[in-house]
Amino acid sequence: MSDRVTLALAQLDLAVGDVAGNTAKILDNAARARDDLRADLVIFPELSICGYPPEDLLFHSGLRRDVEDAIREIRTSLSGIAVLLGFPEYADGNIYNSCAVFADGKQLAHYRKHLLPNYGVFDEKRYFTEGREAAVFKLGGIRFGLTICEDVWKPGPMQASRSAGAECVLTINGSPYKLTSQVEREAVVRRRVDEIGRPVVYVNMVGGQDELVFDGGSFVMNADGGIDFRAPAFDEGLYKVVVDGRAAGVQPEPAPVTEPMPLEESVYRALVTGTRDYVMKHRFPGVVIGLSGGIDSALVLAVACDALGPDMVRAVMMPFRYTSNMSQEDAAKQAKTLGVRYDVIPIAPMYDATVNQLAAVFEGRKPDVTEENIQARCRGLLLMAISNKTGRMLLTTGNKSEMAVGYATLYGDMAGGFAPIKDCPKTLVYRLARYRNSLGACIPERVITRPPSAELRPDQKDSDSLPDYDVLDPILEAFIEEDLSVEEIVGRGYERDVVIRVLEMVKRNEYKRRQAPPGVRISGRAFGRDWRYPITSGYRFPTRKK
Repeated sequence: MSDRVTLALAQLDLAVGDVAGNTAKILDNAARARDDLRADLVIFPELSICGYPPEDLLFHSGLRRDVEDAIREIRTSLSGIAVLLGFPEYADGNIYNSCAVFADGKQLAHYRKHLLPNYGVFDEKRYFTEGREAAVFKLGGIRFGLTICEDVWKPGPMQASRSAGAECVLTINGSPYKLTSQVEREAVVRRRVDEIGRPVVYVNMVGGQDELVFDGGSFVMNADGGIDFRAPAFDEGLYKVVVDGRAAGVQPEPAPVTEPMPLEESVYRALVTGTRDYVMKHRFPGVVIGLSGGIDSALVLAVACDALGPDMVRAVMMPFRYTSNMSQEDAAKQAKTLGVRYDVIPIAPMYDATVNQLAAVFEGRKPDVTEENIQARCRGLLLMAISNKTGRMLLTTGNKSEMAVGYATLYGDMAGGFAPIKDCPKTLVYRLARYRNSLGACIPERVITRPPSAELRPDQKDSDSLPDYDVLDPILEAFIEEDLSVEEIVGRGYERDVVIRVLEMVKRNEYKRRQAPPGVRISGRAFGRDWRYPITSGYRFPTRKK
């Protein structure tokens, strides 16, 4: 007779620092797993008690006490089911990224993460000490090994688990979203499965945490490298999986396998998730958006409505003499379609008063970008005033292309608390707008098809100041995400003068990006925690081939 163990995969949104709330969620889901799914073991994500990534909260003695109290409560109050959960462990003057299995007041296993990522958005070596030992425990006749996130990305920890007798490896994760994340995770786990010949159960968290979004996608891979279960991306859930201990080895029983999302859908869901959680976890009563009639603010408005509902979203059009009738008509149409409150506040009186006040100081100087920036700052002042008065957070509408080259105004259109499309290049913004309209048209067609313009001077177009986005975005991606040199980018077919001009703009505008609000990370390298270029730099891009 074969041994069968029923697992419950708890793909949850757990808040950083909310130990009491996370503990309550863990206890509730453990009870549901026991009573509704008849599970023998419920598996929670990495650092589930304190949330991930806790950053310097880990150094706070109050957090340590809260975590130790939570572990004690979970260990002593649950019965009838085993629980695998992650937590920061304080021992011997060190902090470990640890997990443990508890059942009926007893500890069945304890494991400390071996490999600490220290690249991209990760800086775990700042906080944690590496573990050394494998951990294996027996449940229902099956020997399960434990690993944590980065441990599956290199062979050592999984091989150690197999050597310790593991017949199936459980890995708990805090793996953030990027465009290729699910494909990469499954490819890496498949390599480990090929090496150790054991099935792997991979549990990931969901939800937004500052710039990061966790997309879930928990899965079970059999010993042949096939997917026997995959959870829906971005959705919280408690998922039942059965593993069967046979003479030929442990075999997961087939369960529903959710198909991976197309790129535009997954990015849009990430934007919605990140925006929703940032607003709701900060307990804002809603958001306010400057709606210009352009593509960026149109997409942000759609994201906000899908994340929060139209009742929590307020849009404001702030026309000036350069704002086209088309922009005003399209903004009003989108606001009406989505059902949000829509206000129109002309900025001409503010602008004229500001310019008049500066007339003596500006005497003898011709109008230039200064006057354009005054328009943007008038709008920023109005939006921040509405934000202050209503308590609604201001969503900034800039995209990655603009943030990269500084095509934005400090204290103007860069003002705000969160920037949903901050990591989306302009060319992707158009694709996302098309995707959103495929769900139900809400962005007017003219907004998508017209040439982009800031409308800060007569007949202005973005192409007056920047290369076409079809040229600009690939150059930016090559530099920002691939770290390519001028020569390497030119080698891809781009003009040297254009490449140098773009890269110089990126370098010159680092000071602006340091003052920009956080936003959802969807790429392999976003402007935020994984971009650390100096503001003051004497580096020069070569103007000719060496």
